[in-house]
Amino acid sequence: MSTNTSVAGTGTASSASTTILLGRVLLSVIFLLSGFGKLTAIAGTAGYFGSLGLPLPTVTAIVVGLIELLGGLAILVGFQTRITAWVLAIFTVATALVAHTGWADQMQMINFMKNLAIAGGFLVLASSGAGAYSIDAKRGQ
Repeated sequence: MSTNTSVAGTGTASSASTTILLGRVLLSVIFLLSGFGKLTAIAGTAGYFGSLGLPLPTVTAIVVGLIELLGGLAILVGFQTRITAWVLAIFTVATALVAHTGWADQMQMINFMKNLAIAGGFLVLASSGAGAYSIDAKRGQ
């Protein structure tokens, strides 16, 4: 049970659920756009992944694009939120370690830290749950 539903009738639950919804929207936007971008430009994405030394760059581009797009959509609507948040937290840390370790470049350091902050947001979401305004809540999760 999410922490925001335990204070029924006080207005606090509604406020917390609204805040969680806003957080889900903000976290999902980057993944929806990034996943869509990868899936609609597979060749470019695969070329970049190949330059990073990733195996099977085209397959990797499709898998990563689907994780981002479907994960972002699941977070947005609040479906299987706790599991999806854990998956995306791990994915985001892995992405930081694979693609943003050139710390001599300040932009790479910023992107690395951004990914860690996003992962932190997902861990909070994994702990709190999706809130009342979600598919999970409608399903009694």
